[in-house]
Amino acid sequence: MPIRFAFALAALLVAAPTLAQLDETNGAMFAPLDLPDPNGVRAANGAPGPDYWQQRADYRIAVALDTTTHRVSGTVAITYTNNSPHDLDVLWLHLEQNLFADDSRGAATTPAGSRWRGAFNEGGFKLADVQVSHGGTTAAVDYVVTDTRMRILLDEPLLAEGGQLTISMGFGFAVPPYGADRMGIFEAERGTVYEFAQWYPKVAVFDDVAGWNHQPYLGQGEFYLGYGDFDLELTVPSNMLVVATGALTNKGEVYTPEQQARLAEARTSEERVYIVAPDEVGTPAARPMKSQTLTWRFDADNVRDVAWAASAAFILDGAGYTTPPTHETGAPNDVLVLSAYPHEGIGTETNPGWEEATEYGRFSIVTHSEMWYPYPYPVAINVAGIVGGMEYPMLHFSSVNARDKSLFGVVDHELGHNWFPMIVGSDERRHAWMDEGFNSFLGVQANERYYDDSENARVVRLTRSNAAASFMQQPWAQDQAMATYPDQIRRDALGFLAYRKPAKGLLILRDHVLGPDRFDPAFKAYIQRWAYKHPQPADFFRTIEDVAGEDLDWFWRGWVYSTETFDAAITGVAAMPAGGTGARVENRGGLVFPIDVQFTFADGSTDIQRIPVEAFYTTDTVIAVTPKEGAVTRAELDPGDHLPDTTPRGNVWTAEDAATKASDTETSDTETSDTEE
Repeated sequence: MPIRFAFALAALLVAAPTLAQLDETNGAMFAPLDLPDPNGVRAANGAPGPDYWQQRADYRIAVALDTTTHRVSGTVAITYTNNSPHDLDVLWLHLEQNLFADDSRGAATTPAGSRWRGAFNEGGFKLADVQVSHGGTTAAVDYVVTDTRMRILLDEPLLAEGGQLTISMGFGFAVPPYGADRMGIFEAERGTVYEFAQWYPKVAVFDDVAGWNHQPYLGQGEFYLGYGDFDLELTVPSNMLVVATGALTNKGEVYTPEQQARLAEARTSEERVYIVAPDEVGTPAARPMKSQTLTWRFDADNVRDVAWAASAAFILDGAGYTTPPTHETGAPNDVLVLSAYPHEGIGTETNPGWEEATEYGRFSIVTHSEMWYPYPYPVAINVAGIVGGMEYPMLHFSSVNARDKSLFGVVDHELGHNWFPMIVGSDERRHAWMDEGFNSFLGVQANERYYDDSENARVVRLTRSNAAASFMQQPWAQDQAMATYPDQIRRDALGFLAYRKPAKGLLILRDHVLGPDRFDPAFKAYIQRWAYKHPQPADFFRTIEDVAGEDLDWFWRGWVYSTETFDAAITGVAAMPAGGTGARVENRGGLVFPIDVQFTFADGSTDIQRIPVEAFYTTDTVIAVTPKEGAVTRAELDPGDHLPDTTPRGNVWTAEDAATKASDTETSDTETSDTEE
């Protein structure tokens, strides 16, 4: 046997690591993942169990906007149904507008200059006439307001399994000029743009996992909300146009006959149709002044929240899309995609702006409907204003200054939130990765489809393997896992831990570990099983494993719950005694994945061999063998560039480099021998 080959083969056939070494490396990663025990509410296969329950809250809200004082005031009546197996003697409500009080907990914990600030002297709710109607009587109740929470003590318990009561109160607030990038005021040249969110008292979620979910609203963490029907009455000056979550039920009272005809045209058009054209803003053609105020009425069914916007400066355009048959009705759904924006949002031919938002939004709705779950709502609305990017059912607020690819990205991302968390009602306050991360994964698909070139899509670039590997080596990623609660994530780590890392994880599962033929049905099943319900992480894990047919404990532990990184390398290539050629692969990092090795031969042909993840059960060193005969000139790890290797320089072996190193070694040995003689 030639000396060089003998050394090369010896380098491949190394001893396995000791048990102590395994405990420190791969062994712990493959241990069973400790999940909550399945039960009648949450089944072992990840689906809702036969005893699954959740509460319901239906809202009637009537408010008026005073543009001279920038105040909103009105009433809310909440019909709350206790479907749980527990009698309730207290109720908890969220008063999220209280974040903007200058003495709020969020104001005290959020640094100046943060995106999540917005407190001001007049901020916060003013409440009046808090009453509960229960058992045929209506009476004032005792309540305590603690920061952004309200506790109502009931005189009589609300009975389990169907007990019902109604909470009613008056409320009002001064509109924050900038409300933690959720709401606020944009002073456009042709009129003020108001964006309203976190604007009414709402019941907290009571569930089977944590009981009452009454965490304070601090700004960075988002929301965990129940489902119900909303009846909205929004009274504004008659020169203003209003868009909101839900179906407009009185368009004949608020739109001119010409505008109603344009709306009907938009519903059947794939191209933008102006309902209020740019040159009509501020003229009687746009908003004829029949009275001082107008009331706009909207109905939104089975949603978790509502938001709205109003302005005299709005240009309004729209287009239509008919979805595949929906899971809710079994019939196609006609969706009206709308964009409301002031002139400040218009771009140029080389740097397009909000005049393209309807096209972008329609593309997003089409893509996600066709790939994952048909859009179930009547409208999808883009609104330009002071808010940088924030989502609500059927509607989002995004920056009036967004342009071109950035505008496409934010429109697609915020409309994508209609799937996560609007349809799939995850707990954003605790599990941001199940909301922002899953939605960022959807965005990769839409960006790649729209541009047909991933270089043009920022969201794609930020989830590539080299970007992910770079992020994972940053100081803030080395001690905070993806599963960290969002309010506890450092500001500079939020984008990676809540958005990019979970999106990259789903891409790895889809494109590398499972393949689209197994991942896609599993991901669709998760959406279908948990539509309008409240999944926990274990429900997601179990659903993917159940449908895909794969034990992925090693993946969830490593990617979601640890801060480990991935580092693999080829440390030798040699002919094998039984034929073929072997490449010795070391897994040097804490994460494990199946690893592909591509062998390139002297004739230019290639062969890819996969090292399954199970090969690393008891060792961190594995030999990948190609049975193909011929001289191997190159071996490369992960040729599809799926894995975030922190030291990619070790991923390629070439015969030329190996020969050079061997020659250098022989020269060194000769020089040493001559010296010794």
